[in-house]
Amino acid sequence: MIKIYGLVGKNISYSFSNSFFKRKFKKENIKNTIYNIFDIKKFSLINEIIKVNKNFLGFNVTIPYKKKIISNINIINNNLKKIGSINTVKIINDLTIGYNTDIYGFENSFKLKLKSYHNNALILGNGGVSKSIIYVLTKLGIKYIVVSRNKKNCISYSKISKEIINNNNIIINCTPLGTYPNINECPNIPYEFLSKKHYLYDLVYNPKETLFLKKGKNIGCIVQNGLNMLYLQANLSWKIWNDINFDILY
Repeated sequence: MIKIYGLVGKNISYSFSNSFFKRKFKKENIKNTIYNIFDIKKFSLINEIIKVNKNFLGFNVTIPYKKKIISNINIINNNLKKIGSINTVKIINDLTIGYNTDIYGFENSFKLKLKSYHNNALILGNGGVSKSIIYVLTKLGIKYIVVSRNKKNCISYSKISKEIINNNNIIINCTPLGTYPNINECPNIPYEFLSKKHYLYDLVYNPKETLFLKKGKNIGCIVQNGLNMLYLQANLSWKIWNDINFDILY
């Protein structure tokens, strides 16, 4: 039997997930196992993918389906219902179980370059992954403001002033802006007000250095991309799929 895992999302040909798992399978001598990219235009096609792939044991979920997938999950932790974002699904006897490894991946990569004076953050974007970021920042006692074109419970990009930049020395890009092949795009913030005390974290990992990070790096900001987060969450996903005794709160 060929075991099937994969990544479900939209416009995700840029993803490193396939090559990551191929390397993992080869390095760890994992046989009869494949990891596919399921690039779907309509969310409803997820059910068809699960039905057609009889040996489908689990999958990761990315933009733009991390919120929508919740309606397809049979078993989900109450914490995740509150967070409202799932990026990992385990399938057992046609039952789907939802998890969020973004939380683990972001927290453990984010803390690597976090300084004691980093205590206020701007979160750029209010999509599914931003819910995981908010969860981690709250856990770490870091105050935050969400910036989005959707102004519900957020501020707009046009409202980001010098004072707001000065008062928030963590800036986290949760948008897909700058993702390959659109490498000349970046969030519309006043970069000229950044300082060496700012920490710019970009969840985008392809390219490894986005325009958002380049602009910060030129000023001397602490910068980090989402590649380490990807590796951390991918390895945790694998453990969830393959450890029958695995238990996780999120």
